[in-house]
Amino acid sequence: MTDFIQTNHLKKYFTIGDQEVRAVDGVDIGVERGTFSIIMGPSGSGKSTLLYLVGGLDRPTDGQIVVDGISLADMDENALAIYRRNQVGFIFQSYNLISSMSALENVIFPLRFAGVPDRERKERAMQLLKLVGLENRAHHRPTELSGGQQQRVAIARALINNPALIVADEPTGNLDSRSGFMLMELLGELHTSGRTIMMVTHDPRMQKFATHLIYLMDGHVVTENEFLAENEMHKQ
Repeated sequence: MTDFIQTNHLKKYFTIGDQEVRAVDGVDIGVERGTFSIIMGPSGSGKSTLLYLVGGLDRPTDGQIVVDGISLADMDENALAIYRRNQVGFIFQSYNLISSMSALENVIFPLRFAGVPDRERKERAMQLLKLVGLENRAHHRPTELSGGQQQRVAIARALINNPALIVADEPTGNLDSRSGFMLMELLGELHTSGRTIMMVTHDPRMQKFATHLIYLMDGHVVTENEFLAENEMHKQ
């Protein structure tokens, strides 16, 4: 099977003061369509940077990212914006909802740039709020919702353009255990329906939802044994 996502010698370097930070340092991964990949690693290992590169939120220093047969490196800024809008749904740890908008308006928001008629936008958004169990909170603002409810609104928003890929950066990080598992069950259902999901997490309990695990350390992909051995060293 041809990989849906493929990275080749992917690198992302930052300069902080006079120091070079190699956040992603030669990563080669292949992700098949319809899989649920969880990226794990300690803080500073390059997990979120890798996710943002695949999602088109950042550009690499070097290397290639190919999604569904199309190279992101060959895209100009307009093409990359269209890629993000049409192909990728983003879920962040901090929800990134617009506080002055209702749940319904937050879900609709990405469609404002897609030329979708107003009535269709509202119908589609309400269907997604129903999917995540929040149709009765459609007109509540984020401050009137719990953390778990806000994150479910964020998932509905991520789905509004029917993306092929969902990228989630620590989506359970600000949630209690119960809300976190409810959210993961929802992501699991989305995966079962055919979505490709890439997710960053620190929580090993979330591994049971994954079809594939990717371990990162110091910007490199490592084996599970190398990852576990490093964790044991830090515990001692």
